[in-house]
Amino acid sequence: MQRWAPALFIATAALAGCVPGRTAGPAPEPARIERPIPYPVAPPAGFQRAIANGTRTPTGAPGPRYWQNTADYTLRARIDPAQKRLEGSGTIVYHNRSPDALDRLHLDLTMNHHAPGVVRNEPAEITGGVELRRVVVDGRTLAAGEGYTVDGTRMVITPPAPVAPGASASIAIEWGFRIPQAGGGGRMGWSNDDFFYLAYWYPQVAVYDDVLGWHPDPFRGTAEFYSDFANYDLTVEAPQGWVVMGTGELLNAADALPGPFAERLRTAAASDSVVHVLTPADFARPMPARTDVPAWRFRSRGVRDVAFTVARNVTWDATRTPVGDRDGDGATDYTLINAIWRPLAPRWANAAAYAAHSIRYLSQYTGIPYPWPHMTAVEGEGIIGGGMEYPMMTLIGAYNTCGDSALYYVVAHELAHMWVPMIVGVDERRFGWMDEGMTTFHEARAREDYFPGSTPELEDRGAYLGFARTGGEGEIMRRSDFHYSGGAYGTASYPKPAIAFASLRGVMGQARFERGWKQFLRDWAWKKPQPWDFFNTMEAAAGEDLDWFWRTWFYETWTLDQAVRSVAVDRRGASIVIEDLGDAPMPARVTVTRENGGTETLEVPVQTWLRGARSVTITLPTTSASPITRVEIDARNEFPDIDRANNVWPRQ
Repeated sequence: MQRWAPALFIATAALAGCVPGRTAGPAPEPARIERPIPYPVAPPAGFQRAIANGTRTPTGAPGPRYWQNTADYTLRARIDPAQKRLEGSGTIVYHNRSPDALDRLHLDLTMNHHAPGVVRNEPAEITGGVELRRVVVDGRTLAAGEGYTVDGTRMVITPPAPVAPGASASIAIEWGFRIPQAGGGGRMGWSNDDFFYLAYWYPQVAVYDDVLGWHPDPFRGTAEFYSDFANYDLTVEAPQGWVVMGTGELLNAADALPGPFAERLRTAAASDSVVHVLTPADFARPMPARTDVPAWRFRSRGVRDVAFTVARNVTWDATRTPVGDRDGDGATDYTLINAIWRPLAPRWANAAAYAAHSIRYLSQYTGIPYPWPHMTAVEGEGIIGGGMEYPMMTLIGAYNTCGDSALYYVVAHELAHMWVPMIVGVDERRFGWMDEGMTTFHEARAREDYFPGSTPELEDRGAYLGFARTGGEGEIMRRSDFHYSGGAYGTASYPKPAIAFASLRGVMGQARFERGWKQFLRDWAWKKPQPWDFFNTMEAAAGEDLDWFWRTWFYETWTLDQAVRSVAVDRRGASIVIEDLGDAPMPARVTVTRENGGTETLEVPVQTWLRGARSVTITLPTTSASPITRVEIDARNEFPDIDRANNVWPRQ
């Protein structure tokens, strides 16, 4: 590929010591470059080192020496609704699968986003943050400032001895915090004294990976999360009369739920129709329980995180949905779908059905059956306006003022996150586009299936182009926390990458694109890919170098504007002048329509623009007696041209 760089100036001035009194003539004009030429993508040194070490490959697949660390969490949380407090305790057994001895252990304390003086990208309620009461590592009690330090949302522990490759460290912690009303950047909290949603509530070991080592980025409120896959045993204590649902298999439904309600839940797990497990009327009379503070126990394996809701006066709807053959025995497997919502959100009467369709469809589309025992959508008006995802759980606003379709859209979006990043464990903290852009692309596929004839890609394209016209864009590959505006972050994370994927499908063709897309999902399920793994996978599927595409759409803010400049017809044939007015090079697919209804499609290959051209003339010899009536660029509407008005020439 050609590399775009300023033209070199040729020095003609005499060097010191040349003939005195002689004046150098003017430098010649540099060769004029008509347009920027996308230069090759060079992955960062850490990624290139990973390829050299055999943990990743130039074809995009994980390497033969790929590794990732993991942990076993045993956690207990006690919720005091009246005091708006969480008291927690737990043990983390951290397993070092890396080839490196770890003399430090990094943990995320995300609730310190609400501590005074912490660096934030946006305002947050100050609750005091996390109160660490006890820290024990490998049997040794550590003190603040001696065995561990806390800086903002990051805790760094010095273990008694480095954790050797293949060894493990045990961390026991007790902590507590006041629950913010809308915490973690509006991703958890409480509402109306009868609803709590707890996320990012426990100390979690940060990622140590083969590219960066310890992931160093704190939580600032905008960019999201990057986590290891781990195993969790979770116990939640809540007062009598409150119900709990969380990440993982509910192990003691018969103990935590009174008999009739536990039976309804069992019925729903085998029902294709929605069952009311609980309604607000059920909370109007005391619910018998074994203890005043019932314990709800959940177990999950190979998940990135755990979250849970504690609520009363809610409707709990449940049903099942097919997800395909999970275990390879030839039989269809199912998962339980839950929707938990309050009377203030009447549109949520359809939420369980929306969730059932989304999980069913996306299992089929991605080729990866939904792997977990349940998917629970929770209404969180008062905490969140949009939605937020967690393994097996999502928190979504009421959507009272929108049409029913809008609630389906957000349900499909949040549930699509179960594939990216919950199965394909991308780094959301740095590359929000991998998380949100891939999910927006998957959401569009689900919407097209649920609402035949809908055009979600055109809506996403309109959102991207509308912001691009303001001139305020940021590059997709800019780190998520460092965009110059919320609009730039949102555009680069959601609609623009989704539209870039659709454009890549147009460049590669449907079959090759789908093959590469699904190969990437399969290869990186339960692993942690980087952007260049995705780029390499798609290039392998395409069978060609696509650096020009990645540079154009992911590293720059160039826009596409192809135009039909003129059409001239004489006795020898037709001359069609195609111009590329924007800086984003793409193939120009030109459809010529004749008076008799016949059409022919011609293509100006992208290489024409990559050589620096701004215009090209297509010559059609006189091979038909029927005159040309229309010339159109991108008649199939595959690419995000910023001005489609100049894409068409009609005969006057």
